[in-house]
Amino acid sequence: MRSIQRRLSLGLVAIMLVIGLVMAQTSLWLFELGLQRYLESGLRNENENLLAAIVRGPTGLQLDEHRLSGAYHRPFSGHYFRVDFAQAHWRSRSLWDFELPESSATGLHANLELGKTGQSLLLLTAEYRKFGQQIFITVAQDYTPVRQTFQRVQQIGLAFGLAALLLVLALQRVTVRRALQPLDKVRKQIRQLQQGQRSQLDDQVPLELQPLVDQINHLLAHTEDSLKRSRNALGNLGHALKTPLAVLMSLASSAQLDERPELRRTLQEQLQQIQHRLERELNRARLSGDALPGARFDCDAELPGLFSTLRMIHGEHLHLHNDVPAGLYLPWDREDLLELLGNLLDNACKWADSEVRLSISHGPQGTCILVDDDGPGIPEERREAVLSRGTRLDEQTDGHGLGLGIVRDIVETWGGTLTLLDGPREGLRVRIDLPERTAS
Repeated sequence: MRSIQRRLSLGLVAIMLVIGLVMAQTSLWLFELGLQRYLESGLRNENENLLAAIVRGPTGLQLDEHRLSGAYHRPFSGHYFRVDFAQAHWRSRSLWDFELPESSATGLHANLELGKTGQSLLLLTAEYRKFGQQIFITVAQDYTPVRQTFQRVQQIGLAFGLAALLLVLALQRVTVRRALQPLDKVRKQIRQLQQGQRSQLDDQVPLELQPLVDQINHLLAHTEDSLKRSRNALGNLGHALKTPLAVLMSLASSAQLDERPELRRTLQEQLQQIQHRLERELNRARLSGDALPGARFDCDAELPGLFSTLRMIHGEHLHLHNDVPAGLYLPWDREDLLELLGNLLDNACKWADSEVRLSISHGPQGTCILVDDDGPGIPEERREAVLSRGTRLDEQTDGHGLGLGIVRDIVETWGGTLTLLDGPREGLRVRIDLPERTAS
């Protein structure tokens, strides 16, 4: 969500910067063009005044200086003119020893330098006919003070524009964040679904998200209902088949088959294989249904009851150590984890002399479960066989040899690994590594 917000914010910032720069540059250009057109009207009036000051004299055309502005008599006053006609040309005294820049055509010309005076001229050249002669009148004005004022206005406008842009960007960021809040809320709720803190999404969302939230809630309800019905059906099937199998096992052990021991042994072996295979497949089918994304195992709530039950079964002489961090939650189904941990700890308690220890660590790479006991351990060459269902090393110990086989099925279903190692106290260590599980 933060990446979407960041990309959206950066995109809007880039668009606003481009549009702002284009608008600012266009506005400044239009402002300067309008200012030049305004000054052009004044220069055109000066042209017409100079044209009116041209009179016929005894020796030809003359310029009546009484009609000229006093600025044309002061050196470098910022106001200049030049009159060109066939016989000669006149120029203002304000030019002193300089000449006006040559203009290639009539009209307005800007940014022309007057020698080394540092003055930037705005120059207007116009063509007239008077007394039967063609006359070119060029009037110029020092544009430097106007340009400097314009630059100051430009800087002030740029500062205000930058401040306005920053304000708009801040408001835009707040607007984007508020607009994406519903999406962020849904994301957090989906995360809570994964962690088991809720089973449905809130339906109080904007209209744009309402169909999505309704569909997710419908799928969650449908999945939960299907999972419950499947597990109930599998449980009923298991109970329904256990009774006929028990009857067949009893008949196989009856006295009627004493005279045919080979047939009885064959029947018992086949029925035991059927029973083991049935339990194995039912367990796999139950696990294949998987849990809802919201199901998870609360170690603080579940482990104390499990340890208490094991103490009652195996006696208080065993020291059961719970080395699980407080507040740890595991993202797997509660019933499956209880069965897995129950089988591991029960098996460890049967063989331990005085101590059993459970350790669980959960990190970004996955979960590691360690169960240690201080019993006799298992020889390395026999460890693979122990993981098979029905295999037991000591027939004097209660049980059917199914515990580690069930554990292996659960671990394989979750994509993990089960390893038997030498324990730190000369007993057995069972290590389970489960990959990280995330909501799809």
